[in-house]
Amino acid sequence: MTSTSSGGIDGRTVEKEVRIAATPETVYAFFTDPEKMARWMGIEVTLDPVPGGVFRVNVTEVNKASGHYVELTPYSRVVFTWGWEGDAAIPPGSTTVEVTLIPDGDGTVLRLVHKDLPTAESRDRHSEGWNHYMARLETAADGGDPGPDPWVSG
Repeated sequence: MTSTSSGGIDGRTVEKEVRIAATPETVYAFFTDPEKMARWMGIEVTLDPVPGGVFRVNVTEVNKASGHYVELTPYSRVVFTWGWEGDAAIPPGSTTVEVTLIPDGDGTVLRLVHKDLPTAESRDRHSEGWNHYMARLETAADGGDPGPDPWVSG
């Protein structure tokens, strides 16, 4: 995985970039189809991929992310809000994740920007999480099996 990361201008933003050996159409589905998303992130996924629709991922049984879709441009952009159920510091829908898909030959460059994280510590934790899950997405979108998620409890 080729990945870049920075703290953004305010130190509360995660920025990642990875090239995936799959078309933008294929990669887009991994953010809008619950079955495909569960292949790389989450053990239970509820998605309604329309503006205002629910975005909920039971990531590890202990950690449940939720928010709603803000923008969907087929095969090029997905924006959704994100936060953790039961976490007063980063409540559901309190941050924003922007995913941009750029055609690159027979693959796709995925740019992810996660904004509005409340602290540098939360930025660092989310950066680690996105590194973990983007590597799993890279494998799944390319038709591989990322295997069981080692972060899932139990």
